[in-house]
Amino acid sequence: MAAVVKSPYTKKQITAWLRALLTIAWADGNYDAQEQNLIAQLTQDLALGEQDRVIYQSITPEELAEVLGEDKNTGENFLRTAVLVAIADGIYSEPEAKLLHQFSQALGLKIDALEVLEHTLCEPIKHYDAEGATSGLSSPPHPHPDLLHPLKDWLDGMDIHDPRLARFICKMIPSQCPFERDIKLFGHKIVHIPPLCKLNPLYEQLVGLRFRSLCYLSDDCKEDISEYI
Repeated sequence: MAAVVKSPYTKKQITAWLRALLTIAWADGNYDAQEQNLIAQLTQDLALGEQDRVIYQSITPEELAEVLGEDKNTGENFLRTAVLVAIADGIYSEPEAKLLHQFSQALGLKIDALEVLEHTLCEPIKHYDAEGATSGLSSPPHPHPDLLHPLKDWLDGMDIHDPRLARFICKMIPSQCPFERDIKLFGHKIVHIPPLCKLNPLYEQLVGLRFRSLCYLSDDCKEDISEYI
């Protein structure tokens, strides 16, 4: 049986928090089925009814700051989860970077680690085919490992004190390094898609955060974590 754990965050704060994460998920114009399913599960976790469908609406940085308040730890933990959403697919885009900067400013926080993250930005590119131009993103750059140490240390400093956020992290970060596969045509390999851990220089931080979330749910909340393993 799960234990009743007192969260430092109110339901209003968590709802605004998740709305902001949704806003970031939509920032690059790609809101796929996996993200939709994740948000549906989170809505269930929060026991939100039809009257609470505001969670599906984007939120302004100013509105988020008003709801979260002035506590620095709360603001930093939100920004850590925001980075998680932005880089979970291994691609950090200009719209995501701009939105993270706006959230950081509204919360009155200057996080040097976020400036380091900009070294992993993917540049928009144009592809041309018979039907005209289509948009895309370049492959993520690979900055020198030492350059990312401040960001890694900052992400590793996230405190897990809320079961709803812990479940979100466990669902957002896969239990195994995904996506590695060969694409074949007529029995011949035409392209190899590398695993996410080779695309994302912060994959170890994401895995560490997931592990701490699992430990919190299991040890502090006494929840069955078998569905996440």
